[in-house]
Amino acid sequence: MDLYCVMGNPVEHSKSPWIHARFAQIMGHELRYEKRLVPIGGFADAVRAFQREGGKGCNVTVPFKFESPAIATKLTPRAQLAQASNTMRFDGSEILGDNTDGIGLVSDIERNAGVAIRGRDVLLAGAGGAASGVLGPLIEAGARRIVVANRTLGKARVLVKRHMPLAAQHSVQVESCELAAINGVFDIVINATAASMTGSGVPFSASVLKPRALAIDMMYGPAAAPFVAWAGEHGAVARDGLGMLVEQAAEAFLVWRGVRPPSAEVLAELRRTLS
Repeated sequence: MDLYCVMGNPVEHSKSPWIHARFAQIMGHELRYEKRLVPIGGFADAVRAFQREGGKGCNVTVPFKFESPAIATKLTPRAQLAQASNTMRFDGSEILGDNTDGIGLVSDIERNAGVAIRGRDVLLAGAGGAASGVLGPLIEAGARRIVVANRTLGKARVLVKRHMPLAAQHSVQVESCELAAINGVFDIVINATAASMTGSGVPFSASVLKPRALAIDMMYGPAAAPFVAWAGEHGAVARDGLGMLVEQAAEAFLVWRGVRPPSAEVLAELRRTLS
């Protein structure tokens, strides 16, 4: 039976084993999917050990997304641009690194939330691993303007600069600023900061929200609850990151197995399970 896993620290909370088991059941595939708690500083060793066990692929979660490209022997263009990888596929001695976070987020916004990104103004709060993976696909989706806001301005500037050629190709205005200096109002607001994980509150003002804006926290479950409540209180359409989680998992399944499972069906089942 083909073996897959998710590697992270922490990892016990992960819903990926349930999601991929359900995908496999629906698609008639036989596989085993595990959680692997990886010690800080031990990611490369853990990947190579899993590969020796015969593992076919793995998902990578915090805090190892920036480490995984260095281990891969080949990177997809979206992983190269993000300089972060959340999906790895093992082909013999070869390791393919990919990033399905961004296409997962775009799919959730457009398919599940029913909001077109093309021509919209988007605020992407954060410039870490989560934001790095989603900026490229947001540009490719045709947003009119994307502002990357981060507590440390330099980090946001580096991320934006790396994406400027792609932004020019798609005629998308991309800029950076500090979280405390966001200018304008937005149709789509994405919280990719660590604030929800640390419980430190929403790190920007509600003044950034257009009436009925779509406000998404990339976390899900209890961690996202304060942001979801905040967004609802200020007239936004609030959404957590569960849809993104399922959609990026469907893209990873496609990378591994060559077929994309029915993500909307599994998302609906997962929401019912968690409620």
